[in-house]
Order: sequence, then C-alpha cells, then structure tokens
Amino acid sequence: MKDFLFFDTETTGNKETDFLCQLAYKHGDEEFSELYKTSIPIPPEASAVHHITNKMIADKPLFKDSKDYKTIKSLFEDTSLIPVAHNAKFDINMLKKEGIEFPKFICTLRLARYLDKENKIPRYNLQFLRYYLNMEIEATAHDAMGDVKVLEALFERLKIKMVEEFGDDDKALEQMIAISARPSLLNMFAFGKYNGKTIAEVAKTDRGYLKWLLEQKMQNEADEEDWIYTLKYYLENKKSLF
Repeated sequence: MKDFLFFDTETTGNKETDFLCQLAYKHGDEEFSELYKTSIPIPPEASAVHHITNKMIADKPLFKDSKDYKTIKSLFEDTSLIPVAHNAKFDINMLKKEGIEFPKFICTLRLARYLDKENKIPRYNLQFLRYYLNMEIEATAHDAMGDVKVLEALFERLKIKMVEEFGDDDKALEQMIAISARPSLLNMFAFGKYNGKTIAEVAKTDRGYLKWLLEQKMQNEADEEDWIYTLKYYLENKKSLF
C-alpha cells in the first residue's frame, strides 16, 4: 500500500498572484509546520482567515531561500509517496510556483463530492465536513497543521468508503487518484441568489447567470477548474437539460 503525505498551505490570498506564507505536512509520525516571508504583503482579508500577520513573517526567509526547501521538494516529488490535500489544486498551484511538481495526488474535496451520490452534503469545505461528519479532532481551524490533522481524519473516512465501493485497497487507490485528477461536475449552488438551487435547474431558467458566472471564474482559471468545467458542461449541453 502506498504511503501518504498530508499537507496544507496558508497563503496571501486565492489568486494566481498570491503566494504561500505557511506550509504544514504530516508523513507518518513526522509533523512539519513553518511560516515563510512572502514577496507581497499579506492583506488583512487573508490574516482574518488564518491569523498570520506580516509582522509574524518579517524575519522569516522566503520559502525558496529556506533551509527546508530542498528537503520539502524532494519529499513532495518522491513517487513512492502520494500527496493528499483538500481542494488540492489550490495548494498544488501554490507549490508549483515554488518549483515543486506533483506526478500524482489525492484531493479529498473531489472524493467527498464523488461519494456524495445523493447530494446530501450542503458544503464541502474542510471545516464544514469536520463538523458535519462529527469528527472529534483537536485541531485549530485554518492553521495549516490544524487543517492537516482534519485532512488526515477525513481521508481515512473517505478511503473506507472508496474501498467499500471498489472492493480492495489497490483498486480504491487507483480510483482516488483518477477522481482527483479530473474536474468535478458540481451539482448545486451554495452561494449567491441561487443558493440551494441545482445548477441544472438554473441552466433551464437563467443561462445568462451561468454565462456571467463563467466569465467571473475564468478570471481565476487555475483555481476554479471545477466551476469552469461545470458551467461549460451545462452551457454546452442545453439539449440534455430538457
């Protein structure tokens, strides 16, 4: 069975122009968490989420200049390990900016969506799933290491479900990697004027909204892959909706 590397980043924001200011990972019993200086200031909006301030990173090195960089790059690019993250594309894109490549990975966000066959879960963000699934974990939300601990517990829950569906660990692992590598087809709005409505329903009544939303998502293409895939699917498959 493959070995897993659970990781999370905290960043200056969620745009292509943003960078990581904290990286945490857990590999077996080894835990690592460190802050790094960023090439742009951390805005108050980001600090309000993760509580990392510019003062806290002022004396830290840039990630690429740190003593940790070579070790972390080697670890993350080790093909005997499988990196695991929630909304993995976001964290992967942040680390790709730092020269770290990912031959394969597992995304617990996409797995949770895949396993929710009846669309019972209203939201899929990590901390919501933590409480929705009644996972009792001692971890600080939105701190990178706190999120890693929740991530590991969530992964174990999802892995059990995947093994039940596909029969054994090897087949389940193969499918987890495959599901993580492709965009998710989203089912429901959890924001905006159509909060709680299915996307298929809105596609029948207000395609203009879907076109507008697609334009918005295209402005941050690297981190909005699932939404872009979904909106294009519903806009390009009009006949199948009626």
